[in-house]
Amino acid sequence: MAVLRQFQVTFDCADPARVARFWCEVLGYESNPPKGFDSWEEYQAAQPPEERGSWSACTDPTGVGPRLYFQRVPEGKAVKNRVHLDVRVGTGLIGTERLAALEAECARLLPLGAVRVQLLYDGGDDSCIAMQDVEGNEFCID
Repeated sequence: MAVLRQFQVTFDCADPARVARFWCEVLGYESNPPKGFDSWEEYQAAQPPEERGSWSACTDPTGVGPRLYFQRVPEGKAVKNRVHLDVRVGTGLIGTERLAALEAECARLLPLGAVRVQLLYDGGDDSCIAMQDVEGNEFCID
């Protein structure tokens, strides 16, 4: 019998706090400071200067979704992601009803800093909108 394991999704990025704030807004996640600290600011102040701002994380308040972890890396994004998140807003919808749900979510995310890349519309239940987050990481509204 297979053993189910918890997992987290890790993002390489330049500004972990900024990317974490974006994904908290997109998914309704929370960014709680590490245990023993009342705020991220308090945690950062306790770190050596070279470590400050090196990571952030957010979690699903219901405990169902995976933890998202954001780590600062020196190199910029150079190529398309090999793995990306699909934000599921059109599940069970088809045709114009699905398209309307996708477009509404796209409109909500654009002011947060998301970038619309392409509508992939098949008229049925496989349509999605390809997007990018605040640092250019690809994701889809599905």
